[in-house]
Amino acid sequence: MNSNITFDFHTHHERCGHAQGSIRDYIESALHSGLAMIGIADHSPYFGSEEDHPYPHITMAKSEFPHYITEVLQLKKEYDGKIDVLLGIEADFFPENVDIYRRCFETYPFDFIIGSVHHVDGESIFHKTRWEGLSEAQRIKTKENYYKLIEDSARSGMYQILGHIDAMKGFYPSFSSIQTAAVEKTLKVIAEHDVVIEVNTSGKTKDVGGWYPSDDILEMARHYGVKVTFGSDAHIPERVGDDFELVRKKLREIGYKEWSYFKEKKRYAVSL
Repeated sequence: MNSNITFDFHTHHERCGHAQGSIRDYIESALHSGLAMIGIADHSPYFGSEEDHPYPHITMAKSEFPHYITEVLQLKKEYDGKIDVLLGIEADFFPENVDIYRRCFETYPFDFIIGSVHHVDGESIFHKTRWEGLSEAQRIKTKENYYKLIEDSARSGMYQILGHIDAMKGFYPSFSSIQTAAVEKTLKVIAEHDVVIEVNTSGKTKDVGGWYPSDDILEMARHYGVKVTFGSDAHIPERVGDDFELVRKKLREIGYKEWSYFKEKKRYAVSL
């Protein structure tokens, strides 16, 4: 296994409405940082909506999706021999719309698809005030509902990578201390279905100020045989590859021997 391969599997761009810069900007940043490969994984459209672009500041429009694919594939060819540009997407997991999303993805040559839970009980996980006034029992139930959705996303078979599996702590750091067995149960399911989780360094841009997931979750993930990869979740080009070497070091300390990258949805192991 080659230990010299450097990569970032989670980057966005201006199409989603809340990131800055073009796809080319992110590729150039990756080149400047010496990465061997970069995954472009912008937010997928809301395929379950009848509207073309119901949330302009959250995801791209449905009508933009084919143009996104075309642009990434063109840049993949243009940068061939310089850096591997990988076609990905970050797809929201909505259980009721799994088949719709699956049909929309299956005709395109994705290298990987990231499945992320951004909504629980009909509300954004990043909504800062959603926790106000909740009893301890209600907080536990919310956390359990969150991890049930992550479990179901692992079972769906649609994703190679699960995104930021404790991102609900982003603007509510106390989330991590809510006591429930749901996290361990979910990690077992992820391992059973052989889905990879990412170490996502974008938590440093939120109130929580750290990575997703936390070290204790990574330790538990390693115990159950859950595989890992790296993603900066960059929304500005300057963050591409952010903390890659620090994550590598931390994973070694936890006891991981390898992490993963993808091409044409096939997983490859890279030694740490």
